Amino acid sequence: MFSKAKDFMYDETKRSILFLILSGISLVISFFDLVNLPFNIAWVAIILCGIPIILEGIEGLVTRFDIKADVLVSLALIASVIIGEIFAAGEVAFIMQIGALLEELTVAKARAGIEKLVHLTPRTARVIKNGREVIVTAQEVKIDDIIRVLPGETIALDGIIIDGQTSIDQSIMTGESLPVDKQKGDEVSSGTVNQFGAFDMIATKLDEDSSVQRLIKLVQSADAGKAKIVGIMDKWATWIVVIALVSAFITGIVTGEIIRAVTILVVFCPCALILATPTAIMAAIGNVTKYGILVRNGDALEKLSQVKRITFDKTGTLTYGKPNVIHIKSFSDEYSEDEIFRLAALAEMRSEHPIGKAVVLSYTEKYGEISQDANQFQMIPSRGVSAVIDDKNILAGNNDLLYENSVIVSSKQQTFINTFLDKGCIVIHIAIDKKLTGIIALSDTLRKDSPSMIQRIKTLGIKPVLLTGDHIPSAKQIAKTVGIEDFKAECLPEDKLKAIDAYHQKKELVCMVGDGINDAPALKKAHVGIAMGGIGSDIAVDAADIVLVSDDISQLPHLLALSKKMMSTIKLNLCFSMGLNFIAILLAITGVLNPVVGALVHNVGSVLVIINSAFLLRWKKSNF
Repeated sequence: MFSKAKDFMYDETKRSILFLILSGISLVISFFDLVNLPFNIAWVAIILCGIPIILEGIEGLVTRFDIKADVLVSLALIASVIIGEIFAAGEVAFIMQIGALLEELTVAKARAGIEKLVHLTPRTARVIKNGREVIVTAQEVKIDDIIRVLPGETIALDGIIIDGQTSIDQSIMTGESLPVDKQKGDEVSSGTVNQFGAFDMIATKLDEDSSVQRLIKLVQSADAGKAKIVGIMDKWATWIVVIALVSAFITGIVTGEIIRAVTILVVFCPCALILATPTAIMAAIGNVTKYGILVRNGDALEKLSQVKRITFDKTGTLTYGKPNVIHIKSFSDEYSEDEIFRLAALAEMRSEHPIGKAVVLSYTEKYGEISQDANQFQMIPSRGVSAVIDDKNILAGNNDLLYENSVIVSSKQQTFINTFLDKGCIVIHIAIDKKLTGIIALSDTLRKDSPSMIQRIKTLGIKPVLLTGDHIPSAKQIAKTVGIEDFKAECLPEDKLKAIDAYHQKKELVCMVGDGINDAPALKKAHVGIAMGGIGSDIAVDAADIVLVSDDISQLPHLLALSKKMMSTIKLNLCFSMGLNFIAILLAITGVLNPVVGALVHNVGSVLVIINSAFLLRWKKSNF
């Protein structure tokens, strides 16, 4: 269904371009009288460009009593044809269709984000029946059925673990950068990924009520409730039509010259007005493209200029989204920090746990490949690892691992460890021969541009907010570091959606910046959604109006400032166009302009509007 819609839009665009080319050629031939034909070849432009305008104007007027610019253009076209001004009619139709094409090119293409989201959850599950595994569809699973999940598999339904220990990647639902250890009695959600270790779970919800299905419904409802912006031109259209008709009618009655009345309709045709908005938008889109920003929705920049608040996801947006070693501490004079790091990396070499892999990766990035191997390696789910290295018994894991092996942690050591735990870090305790010898702290790494980016956004009068699924200590630390005063932690997808909706209820227009699947509903609901294109999921990208292709958040302030500059350009274009129109009307009323000259005046106005919009292509805010 989505691919058919995309193909249809592509075919319509190609047809519009072809019609414009043929119409433009016919107008050139007609103006210079290059070919002798029994009819004016400008009829080609009227038929290809004018008839669609007339039909759309009639449809809007009859079915919805929607008085837009199409109504005035249709009247001008028909009146011009009646008095024999074929070239003027063709020229007006041609200019109007150029504006329509530019608007069409700025409209978002059909997206298949929800379709991708539907396929995130496996359609089958391993149900244990009479001691045997039976693979059934997710819809067949009933509440209280026992499901077995193998390492690396995506969990099909919501449930509670009844046997086994593992670590779960919950980023799809919470956006947490680090996996969460799970054991008997813990809840697991559909769509999350089992990192290692098989486990059995009891289903607590049916497929239709699962977490991922709820996420799909959130995205759909957010999209349906998102208001579409109404163009400035459409707001003014009714008054323009009324003024034009009244002016033409009075002029025709008073002067008795129908050609003056028709000229008023022609010069009042809002050609430059129609071009004022789409040309500025297209130029602004061209500007941000150079900075690795893809605008996927035509009115996204217009909406962006209005936002007063911008909300950020943390993981993968303000941070890189992967754990990294940030501190090493030795509690023994016998072992240096480098030696603690080496022993920990050796112990974790065979670990399947993402935290263990992060330790090894951080070590190899700093010191190169590890040539030595550990002996008697043992992985202890939800605790850590143990190994023998250089005839020493090494434990690397959490506090529970130390407790179960009778390793004592002094109050001084615990106080030091707490300083990292309070910041939301993961702490790996390193014990050698049952004595706590050191620790390694890991944390998601902050993007280096995040603090300066936030400060530049503040100078634009926009308030930043942090919405994250991470725990309060981690959220508080990141918010403080980058300079965000307002933050909300431990947010599920529906919590982020509610936060966005709460701002809407206060009449505050809000922009959302995120990268994960869990951000998709908020990206859809926000006035403008901005997704990270490199690290971000396809679902988040599809839900967003704007994409940072290279994940360069330092360009966000330029994007916001440009949107405001674009709107001032549009308003200038509109004021100039309206002023030109009223001057042309006065000249038409006095008989100075005829329909052909009036149409040419419109050409001049349209060209000046395009030139003014083109300045946006190279615009960049100085001292910013």
